[in-house]
Amino acid sequence: MRECAAVKYEVKKSRFYAHLYEIDDPSDLDGILAAHGKEYRNAAHHCAAVRFRDGAVPVESFKNDREVGHPGKALLEVLKKYFLDSHALVVSRVFGGIKLGPGGVTRAFRDAGEGAAARYVER
Repeated sequence: MRECAAVKYEVKKSRFYAHLYEIDDPSDLDGILAAHGKEYRNAAHHCAAVRFRDGAVPVESFKNDREVGHPGKALLEVLKKYFLDSHALVVSRVFGGIKLGPGGVTRAFRDAGEGAAARYVER
């Protein structure tokens, strides 16, 4: 696996750290999440999505990490939008003290993931 892009995104004092990785296997996500846990110790949630094409049918999965809304699913949609077929997208959230609600949380994770994907595609 290798990191392709990273961005920091802020919404109402919460910080979202989005990282896009090119992966060799969907199981690489476990190691990536462990690294994020160490890198962002103050983060309350590490949401992720994986899209990996092995043959004709892509393997797709996401993790919401107990966060409200559906941030993992939103991250998977970002991978689909940018046609990223061997990638993992992980966003770690450091809570800023202001609740965003389920819709706001999902939008913030999506926007952070979009930032990382767009940065990678624009290169």
